Amino acid sequence: MADVTPRNQNSELVRRGYAAFNAGDVDTLTQMIDESCTWHSPGKSSFAGDYKGHAPIFGHFGRLGSETQGTFKSNLLQVTESDDGSAVAVHRDTGERNGKRLDVLCCIVFDIKNGKVMDGREYIYDLYAWDTFWA
Repeated sequence: MADVTPRNQNSELVRRGYAAFNAGDVDTLTQMIDESCTWHSPGKSSFAGDYKGHAPIFGHFGRLGSETQGTFKSNLLQVTESDDGSAVAVHRDTGERNGKRLDVLCCIVFDIKNGKVMDGREYIYDLYAWDTFWA
């Protein structure tokens, strides 16, 4: 593993966050995501909207898993960070639900301050496929 320096610490935080998300490790996510964090999910499905604070955000994450019987995964492909405290993660979301399969590329723009995620904004490359899967 690479050394964590001020230059890549946000990338490492994002990598740990994806690992914790896929493992259902809420304790680690609670430490990484600020209580005042906002999370934005696009689209027209019941998952779309803005979430603020731990309980709403983790409820949103939990639904992704529960409505897919645990098959939902976000497989991290790349993380890039900027000097302003933001990081962009590109990942592939997969899962199965009601006989449908999800396989879409996504990215999340993270705003990170003092080692905590303050804001997460999801972008789905095929929003129609995303919305259809959750319909």
